[in-house]
Amino acid sequence: MSWLLLLGLTAVTFFNRYFFLEPKTALKFPNLVIRMLKYAVPCLMFAICAPVIFFQQGEWRGLSENLYFYGAIFTVMVTALSKKMMLSLSLSLLFFYLLIYVFS
Repeated sequence: MSWLLLLGLTAVTFFNRYFFLEPKTALKFPNLVIRMLKYAVPCLMFAICAPVIFFQQGEWRGLSENLYFYGAIFTVMVTALSKKMMLSLSLSLLFFYLLIYVFS
């Protein structure tokens, strides 16, 4: 991934979160638009992570032996259950590195 793309995605995310959702801005949007903007970051994260999880050098990884897929599923489950960022991050990294250690 190029630095220009990464910086562009960062700028879009910051612009959406700060400019549209900051209470002090003079712009007032309908509630539907505000609710839609709250999904920008998860959609952006999925767009960044999906190629890493499902493809390796342009080739489909498959699901049966895909450690990245199992790590992503575990991460989603831990995050949905705990709703604590540091706990989710720590457990997900530990699980992923254990997967790599055991199966590689």
